[in-house]
Amino acid sequence: MLKERAAIIQAVRSFFIDHGFLEVETPIRIPAPAPEAHIEPEPSGDWYLQTSPELCMKRLLAGGCPQIFQICKCFRRHERGDRHLPEMTMLEWYRAGADYRDLMTDCEGLFAALNAGRRLAQLDAGQPIDLTPPWPRLTLAEAFRLYAPISLTEAMAQGCFEEVLVCSVEPRLGHGFPVFLCDYPASQASLASLHPDNPEIAQRFELYYNGVELANGFTELTDAREQRHRFEVEQDHIHSQGRVPPPMPEPFLTDLCRMPPAAGIALGIDRLVMLLTGATNINQVVTFPPEGL
Repeated sequence: MLKERAAIIQAVRSFFIDHGFLEVETPIRIPAPAPEAHIEPEPSGDWYLQTSPELCMKRLLAGGCPQIFQICKCFRRHERGDRHLPEMTMLEWYRAGADYRDLMTDCEGLFAALNAGRRLAQLDAGQPIDLTPPWPRLTLAEAFRLYAPISLTEAMAQGCFEEVLVCSVEPRLGHGFPVFLCDYPASQASLASLHPDNPEIAQRFELYYNGVELANGFTELTDAREQRHRFEVEQDHIHSQGRVPPPMPEPFLTDLCRMPPAAGIALGIDRLVMLLTGATNINQVVTFPPEGL
């Protein structure tokens, strides 16, 4: 498994280098991660271990780096399960002058490169996954209409969006072939820009296979004022959960004003290795699970 994992990571690195991306390293220990109510960062002294390299990588975009990627460790408290680790390996890449549709094409190309000469395994027994592009693009509204007991509009109004998404929609996605779940409600935009023709939806997608989320991509928000407002809302949510939110990432917000139009995506390397090796538990694809230390 260690050899297979190393080969997959090397193939990922080669794919991006061959496509003109610059590999970068950004600090893992930072003073202010992005405030996100559903992600709890791990404190490190007075600072935090990064939950994602996103903010620093966007600052590099603002500084003039047009295509960058990074493979690094990220840390999130209380994330543990068959497909979750509190310390995970993340791949993130960013492209100036691109939008979320370009990232979907990147995903299809990356998987084609990784699967070359390899028989793709899957998490569940059954039919092999068909990677022939283009992969289906399913809007969130369409997915709720197909798989959920209530519509997306009703779920948002009743405050049960996440519950219905997790319990009814996600398990039905990506069986037999990967699926892009696209166009999230504006309230779920996170750091994504809203659609220019419909401000009620965000230019955000997630990639699913066998009911498992593998990647989360955006057309990036470049409006620093709007981003500050969203962070303030998230800080309020964190306060309402009885936690102390991290401070506002002021250097990032300052640099965001200079960031060009761009798209960026995070993809879980550990889950990718599971997919490509047929592992059924994330413990099988890392050197040591936390309980073994």
